[in-house]
Amino acid sequence: MTHKILIIDDEEKLRSLLARIVKSEGFEVLEAKDLKSGFKKLEQTDIDVVLCDVKLPDGNGVDFLQNIKGSFPLTEVILLTAFGNIADGVQAMKNGAFDYIVKGDDNDKIIPLLYKAVEKVHLQKKVQQLEKRIGDKYSFATIIGKSKGIEQVIDLAKKVAKTDSTVLLTGETGTGKEVFAQAIHENSTRAGKSFVALNCSTFSKEILESELFGHKQGAFTGALKDKKGFIEEANGGTLFLDEIGEMPIELQAKLLRVLETSEYIPVGDTTSKKSNFRLIAATNRDLKTESDAHRFRSDLYFRLNIFEIKLPPLRERVKDIAALTLSFVKQFSEKTNKKTLAISDDFLQKLESYSWPGNIRELKNIIERSVILSDILLTADVLPYEMQHQPEKASKTMSAFSMQSIEKLHIQKVLNYTKGNKAETARLLEIGIATLYRKLEEYGIQ
Repeated sequence: MTHKILIIDDEEKLRSLLARIVKSEGFEVLEAKDLKSGFKKLEQTDIDVVLCDVKLPDGNGVDFLQNIKGSFPLTEVILLTAFGNIADGVQAMKNGAFDYIVKGDDNDKIIPLLYKAVEKVHLQKKVQQLEKRIGDKYSFATIIGKSKGIEQVIDLAKKVAKTDSTVLLTGETGTGKEVFAQAIHENSTRAGKSFVALNCSTFSKEILESELFGHKQGAFTGALKDKKGFIEEANGGTLFLDEIGEMPIELQAKLLRVLETSEYIPVGDTTSKKSNFRLIAATNRDLKTESDAHRFRSDLYFRLNIFEIKLPPLRERVKDIAALTLSFVKQFSEKTNKKTLAISDDFLQKLESYSWPGNIRELKNIIERSVILSDILLTADVLPYEMQHQPEKASKTMSAFSMQSIEKLHIQKVLNYTKGNKAETARLLEIGIATLYRKLEEYGIQ
């Protein structure tokens, strides 16, 4: 790949000489005689490094540097001046110059500096590409599912992602809470900054406190040096606290203080620190019930519950099982160096009729096991015993006297009354719109 260098200098002979020297090193060179034409070339071509004179007919290169870095942050700028000026040099570096050199005195430095600047640009572009791939991996577009329940959840998550509000993700274990937390982060104004995840159920109270807030050397036995906590690591980015319902109640008060003041004190320290982070919390517990039973601080619960998103269990997303299965089959076929396996009807039927207590995580594990055991076709006989021998489900025909039958009939009547207006139907039934959609799907009401 040929790197492009732009030389901006109003002295034509000097500019041409410099261009020949730079071209002899294998670089592609563009030339401009003033700042206006130089900026136009920057807009038209992907320039890696700019060699720019300080004194030009239409302005000062030190000031112009800010325009370049503001519009083309990955482009590096080396400023050239006929007369060395310490104040200009200091200001140039503050404005983001790669270096500031004197013509004639520092000619030998130009080519080595160019190579260093080009190397920095190359590394910056690689980092940018990596960040984009990470962002793509955790975008909302990669969340698989077309069922009404998951589409509503994605819509809510997209709306809150643009804000800096605290988000509480609730739902059963394995429903994909961390995937949603990552997607919210990558679609927020904090994208590209740290995303730090901590599972509160993994550690004892003492270790969790140290992991969260950090500690000073000598704070406890084994604290051989200062340690940054996850709160400090998340500064500027997002802190994801999984299974927050498992956090010891003593630590909940400390976390609440951080959320209210942005200040915290590491274990064993006496000086407070500040951290600006966005909190996303997740739990499979009912924090309202836990709060009412005094097992979770009510003030922290209300602070966390600014925007709750409840993820539906997989058994309520039967329509999504086929798409999820296909995605996991592709993933694990590649991982095991196999051609993507075909999926038999009986295999998929067993998956769709299973109750999935472990949700998407359980489905993923089952597919990985099945791919390992299969060669060409995934069939029901590679599934675990309990999935192969599921009890037959009761007939979908309901008794006229059952509560389900009465509920189905009542929902149908209200739908007819509202002429199919689902929002009005949910209001009259005094239930949430998500609950109504779930019941329409469950009862097969069109």
